Amino acid sequence: MSDNGWSADRIDTESAHSARIYDYILGGKDYYPADKEAGIAMSREWPALPIHMRANRDFMNRAVRYLAEEAGIRQFLDIGTGIPTSPNLHEIAQAVAPDSRVVYVDNDPIVLTLSQGLLASTPEGRTAYVEADMCEPATILEASELRETLDLTRPVALTVIAIVHFVLDKDDAYGIVNRLLEPLPSGSYLAMSIGTADFAPNEVARVAREYAARDMPMRLRTEAEAERFFDGLELVEPGLTQVHKWRPDATATEDIKDEDIAMYGAVAHKP
Repeated sequence: MSDNGWSADRIDTESAHSARIYDYILGGKDYYPADKEAGIAMSREWPALPIHMRANRDFMNRAVRYLAEEAGIRQFLDIGTGIPTSPNLHEIAQAVAPDSRVVYVDNDPIVLTLSQGLLASTPEGRTAYVEADMCEPATILEASELRETLDLTRPVALTVIAIVHFVLDKDDAYGIVNRLLEPLPSGSYLAMSIGTADFAPNEVARVAREYAARDMPMRLRTEAEAERFFDGLELVEPGLTQVHKWRPDATATEDIKDEDIAMYGAVAHKP
């Protein structure tokens, strides 16, 4: 499937993986037959799934652009990066401010294998990659790659995009996000998108069953549960909303219905 020449010794090619399913549905090329089969099955259960995934990606782009342009953030910590898809976060931030610094975090060996696409920084800025599990925030925060790239005395934007729906209650998604935010100074930001079944419960439940059947159980959250991630923070207007409604811009090319989106999104300021 891929023409990138991966070293496959650490990659399970027989089982579908959420990042590769996402890549397949978004029209990428870094996936295996099991991922394609899963993507086809999930899209059959909910034909709006590609619209939903594109809208989430567009939300990330707009949120990062806001953080760089309007909030003046020059440091980013991206959790659960996934397979590189241009424009990557550093490309968006560095297009606004070439001196932006970005640390990407993922525990998927395929993302590490493809990480050169995440490390092509501008000369003025810097990017780094940390191979770590988001469920182990101390490992992330203590990583030398992070400490050498980011100055934790200055504001940092923590981005957690389309990943917490794979964190079950037993693993305490709220606690993980709080621990990642804790060492970041006043003036930092949190940008998140959070899976939900509030708008298309039957369709999204069927997609969740397809994920669970492939050993990827999901924890979809209500609006109230999504809001909890931002306790103690100051939400940026328009607050928590479906991702396609968060500061839409002129680049939107699809007429999106609310029932086609299963993700809440928000950006919040740490006072």
